[in-house]
Amino acid sequence: MDLWRALRHNGRKTRSEIQVRENELTRIAPQFLFDFGSPNAYLSHLAIPGIERRIGVKFEYVPILLGGIFKSTNNKSPAETLAGIKNKREFHAVETERFIRRFKVQPYVWNPHFPVNTLNLMRMAVAAQVEGVFEKYVEAAFHHMWREPKKMDDPDVAAKALASSGLDAQKLFARAQEPEVKARLIKNTEEAVARGAFGSPTFFVGNEMFFGKEQLREVEEMVSGK
Repeated sequence: MDLWRALRHNGRKTRSEIQVRENELTRIAPQFLFDFGSPNAYLSHLAIPGIERRIGVKFEYVPILLGGIFKSTNNKSPAETLAGIKNKREFHAVETERFIRRFKVQPYVWNPHFPVNTLNLMRMAVAAQVEGVFEKYVEAAFHHMWREPKKMDDPDVAAKALASSGLDAQKLFARAQEPEVKARLIKNTEEAVARGAFGSPTFFVGNEMFFGKEQLREVEEMVSGK
Protein backbone atom coordinates (compact mmCIF):
# COMPACT_ATOMS: atom_id res chain seq x y z
CA MET A 1 0.00 0.00 0.00
CA ASP A 2 1.51 3.37 -1.02
CA LEU A 3 1.77 6.38 1.25
CA TRP A 4 -1.44 8.01 0.00
CA ARG A 5 -3.55 4.87 0.32
CA ALA A 6 -2.20 4.05 3.74
CA LEU A 7 -2.94 7.48 5.15
CA ARG A 8 -6.27 7.74 3.35
CA HIS A 9 -7.19 4.42 4.92
CA ASN A 10 -6.34 5.80 8.34
CA GLY A 11 -8.31 8.93 7.57
CA ARG A 12 -5.85 11.22 9.30
CA LYS A 13 -4.61 13.50 6.50
CA THR A 14 -5.94 15.22 3.42
CA ARG A 15 -4.60 14.51 -0.04
CA SER A 16 -2.80 17.89 -0.13
CA GLU A 17 -1.07 17.18 3.19
CA ILE A 18 -0.01 13.77 1.94
CA GLN A 19 1.29 15.23 -1.32
CA VAL A 20 3.43 17.72 0.60
CA ARG A 21 4.88 14.88 2.64
CA GLU A 22 5.56 12.81 -0.47
CA ASN A 23 7.36 15.78 -2.04
CA GLU A 24 9.51 16.17 1.06
CA LEU A 25 10.47 12.52 0.98
CA THR A 26 11.41 12.56 -2.70
CA ARG A 27 13.28 15.88 -2.89
CA ILE A 28 16.68 15.60 -4.50
CA ALA A 29 19.60 17.25 -2.75
CA PRO A 30 20.96 19.96 -5.07
CA GLN A 31 24.67 19.83 -5.85
CA PHE A 32 26.94 22.87 -5.71
CA LEU A 33 30.05 22.56 -7.90
CA PHE A 34 32.51 25.14 -6.61
CA ASP A 35 36.04 26.50 -6.75
CA PHE A 36 37.33 28.94 -4.14
CA GLY A 37 38.70 31.14 -6.92
CA SER A 38 35.22 32.30 -7.91
CA PRO A 39 33.74 35.26 -6.01
CA ASN A 40 30.32 34.26 -7.32
CA ALA A 41 30.79 30.82 -5.80
CA TYR A 42 31.50 32.58 -2.50
CA LEU A 43 28.29 34.61 -2.73
CA SER A 44 26.41 31.40 -3.55
CA HIS A 45 27.93 29.77 -0.48
CA LEU A 46 26.63 32.64 1.66
CA ALA A 47 23.13 32.34 0.19
CA ILE A 48 22.83 28.56 0.43
CA PRO A 49 22.11 28.23 4.20
CA GLY A 50 18.97 30.36 3.88
CA ILE A 51 17.80 28.29 0.92
CA GLU A 52 18.45 25.07 2.84
CA ARG A 53 16.26 26.30 5.69
CA ARG A 54 13.43 27.12 3.29
CA ILE A 55 13.52 23.89 1.29
CA GLY A 56 14.48 21.54 4.12
CA VAL A 57 17.25 19.93 2.07
CA LYS A 58 21.02 20.26 2.38
CA PHE A 59 23.15 21.09 -0.65
CA GLU A 60 25.92 18.67 -1.58
CA TYR A 61 29.17 20.57 -2.08
CA VAL A 62 31.38 19.16 -4.86
CA PRO A 63 34.95 20.48 -5.16
CA ILE A 64 36.07 20.99 -8.77
CA LEU A 65 39.04 22.71 -10.38
CA LEU A 66 37.85 25.73 -12.32
CA GLY A 67 41.07 25.95 -14.31
CA GLY A 68 40.58 22.36 -15.43
CA ILE A 69 37.02 23.09 -16.53
CA PHE A 70 38.15 26.18 -18.44
CA LYS A 71 40.85 24.16 -20.19
CA SER A 72 38.45 21.36 -21.12
CA THR A 73 35.73 23.68 -22.40
CA ASN A 74 37.87 26.47 -23.89
CA ASN A 75 36.19 28.88 -21.50
CA LYS A 76 37.74 31.92 -19.81
CA SER A 77 37.16 33.80 -16.58
CA PRO A 78 34.75 36.77 -16.49
CA ALA A 79 37.76 39.03 -15.93
CA GLU A 80 38.81 38.13 -19.47
CA THR A 81 35.43 37.78 -21.15
CA LEU A 82 34.13 41.12 -19.84
CA ALA A 83 37.23 43.05 -20.82
CA GLY A 84 36.59 45.72 -23.41
CA ILE A 85 32.83 45.14 -23.65
CA LYS A 86 30.94 48.36 -23.08
CA ASN A 87 28.27 48.21 -20.33
CA LYS A 88 28.61 44.47 -19.63
CA ARG A 89 30.87 44.74 -16.59
CA GLU A 90 28.60 47.47 -15.18
CA PHE A 91 25.55 45.28 -15.66
CA HIS A 92 27.24 42.38 -13.88
CA ALA A 93 27.90 44.73 -10.95
CA VAL A 94 24.20 45.68 -10.84
CA GLU A 95 23.24 42.01 -11.00
CA THR A 96 25.53 41.24 -8.08
CA GLU A 97 23.97 44.05 -6.03
CA ARG A 98 20.53 42.61 -6.71
CA PHE A 99 21.71 39.18 -5.59
CA ILE A 100 23.16 40.59 -2.37
CA ARG A 101 19.90 42.36 -1.54
CA ARG A 102 17.71 39.42 -2.49
CA PHE A 103 19.57 36.85 -0.40
CA LYS A 104 20.63 39.29 2.33
CA VAL A 105 24.32 38.38 2.19
CA GLN A 106 27.47 40.46 2.57
CA PRO A 107 29.38 41.49 -0.55
CA TYR A 108 32.77 39.96 -1.12
CA VAL A 109 35.98 41.91 -0.64
CA TRP A 110 37.94 41.88 -3.88
CA ASN A 111 41.09 39.78 -3.56
CA PRO A 112 44.02 41.98 -4.67
CA HIS A 113 45.98 38.84 -5.59
CA PHE A 114 43.39 37.67 -8.12
CA PRO A 115 43.69 35.42 -10.03
CA VAL A 116 44.74 32.97 -7.33
CA ASN A 117 45.87 29.49 -8.36
CA THR A 118 43.47 27.29 -6.41
CA LEU A 119 44.92 23.86 -7.26
CA ASN A 120 46.22 23.18 -3.74
CA LEU A 121 43.16 24.73 -2.10
CA MET A 122 40.83 22.46 -4.07
CA ARG A 123 42.95 19.37 -3.41
CA MET A 124 42.84 20.28 0.26
CA ALA A 125 39.05 20.48 0.02
CA VAL A 126 39.01 16.83 -1.03
CA ALA A 127 41.52 16.08 1.74
CA ALA A 128 39.21 17.81 4.22
CA GLN A 129 36.40 15.48 3.14
CA VAL A 130 38.66 12.52 3.96
CA GLU A 131 39.64 14.04 7.30
CA GLY A 132 36.06 14.87 8.29
CA VAL A 133 36.55 18.64 8.46
CA PHE A 134 35.06 19.57 5.10
CA GLU A 135 32.47 22.14 6.22
CA LYS A 136 34.95 23.89 8.50
CA TYR A 137 37.55 23.95 5.75
CA VAL A 138 35.14 25.30 3.11
CA GLU A 139 34.10 28.11 5.45
CA ALA A 140 37.72 28.99 6.21
CA ALA A 141 38.99 28.85 2.63
CA PHE A 142 36.18 31.04 1.31
CA HIS A 143 36.72 33.46 4.20
CA HIS A 144 40.41 33.89 3.48
CA MET A 145 39.76 34.29 -0.23
CA TRP A 146 36.83 36.71 -0.20
CA ARG A 147 36.18 38.11 3.30
CA GLU A 148 39.73 38.75 4.52
CA PRO A 149 41.46 38.15 1.19
CA LYS A 150 44.97 36.75 1.10
CA LYS A 151 47.36 35.27 -1.42
CA MET A 152 46.09 31.75 -0.83
CA ASP A 153 48.28 30.15 -3.48
CA ASP A 154 51.30 30.95 -1.29
CA PRO A 155 51.69 27.80 0.87
CA ASP A 156 52.98 29.73 3.89
CA VAL A 157 50.21 32.30 3.73
CA ALA A 158 47.56 29.59 3.29
CA ALA A 159 48.95 27.53 6.17
CA LYS A 160 48.85 30.48 8.57
CA ALA A 161 45.37 31.49 7.43
CA LEU A 162 43.90 28.01 7.80
CA ALA A 163 45.62 27.49 11.15
CA SER A 164 44.07 30.74 12.39
CA SER A 165 40.69 29.18 11.55
CA GLY A 166 41.42 26.17 13.74
CA LEU A 167 42.49 23.74 11.02
CA ASP A 168 45.53 21.47 10.88
CA ALA A 169 46.84 22.98 7.65
CA GLN A 170 49.98 20.84 7.48
CA LYS A 171 47.97 17.66 7.82
CA LEU A 172 45.56 18.74 5.10
CA PHE A 173 48.39 19.81 2.82
CA ALA A 174 50.12 16.44 3.26
CA ARG A 175 46.88 14.56 2.59
CA ALA A 176 46.29 16.71 -0.50
CA GLN A 177 49.47 15.32 -2.07
CA GLU A 178 48.20 11.75 -1.99
CA PRO A 179 47.44 10.25 -5.42
CA GLU A 180 43.93 9.24 -4.39
CA VAL A 181 43.05 12.80 -3.38
CA LYS A 182 44.47 14.26 -6.58
CA ALA A 183 42.60 11.66 -8.62
CA ARG A 184 39.33 12.49 -6.86
CA LEU A 185 39.56 16.16 -7.78
CA ILE A 186 40.34 15.25 -11.38
CA LYS A 187 37.37 12.87 -11.43
CA ASN A 188 35.02 15.51 -10.00
CA THR A 189 36.19 17.99 -12.63
CA GLU A 190 35.94 15.58 -15.55
CA GLU A 191 32.49 14.43 -14.46
CA ALA A 192 31.36 18.06 -14.19
CA VAL A 193 32.41 18.74 -17.79
CA ALA A 194 30.78 15.51 -18.97
CA ARG A 195 27.51 16.65 -17.37
CA GLY A 196 27.67 20.01 -19.13
CA ALA A 197 29.53 22.32 -16.74
CA PHE A 198 31.68 25.11 -18.14
CA GLY A 199 32.32 27.25 -15.06
CA SER A 200 31.52 27.88 -11.40
CA PRO A 201 29.20 28.22 -9.62
CA THR A 202 27.30 25.37 -11.24
CA PHE A 203 24.34 23.60 -9.65
CA PHE A 204 22.62 20.32 -10.43
CA VAL A 205 19.21 19.09 -9.35
CA GLY A 206 19.26 15.56 -10.61
CA ASN A 207 20.23 15.93 -14.27
CA GLU A 208 19.09 19.55 -14.51
CA MET A 209 22.01 21.97 -14.65
CA PHE A 210 21.98 25.62 -13.57
CA PHE A 211 24.88 28.03 -14.05
CA GLY A 212 25.58 31.21 -12.13
CA LYS A 213 24.60 32.49 -8.71
CA GLU A 214 21.41 34.09 -10.06
CA GLN A 215 20.11 30.60 -10.91
CA LEU A 216 19.84 29.75 -7.21
CA ARG A 217 16.24 30.99 -7.37
CA GLU A 218 15.52 28.39 -10.04
CA VAL A 219 17.28 25.72 -7.99
CA GLU A 220 15.18 26.57 -4.95
CA GLU A 221 11.96 26.52 -6.96
CA MET A 222 12.74 23.17 -8.55
CA VAL A 223 13.63 21.47 -5.27
CA SER A 224 10.66 22.93 -3.42
CA GLY A 225 8.28 22.03 -6.26
CA LYS A 226 7.01 25.58 -6.74
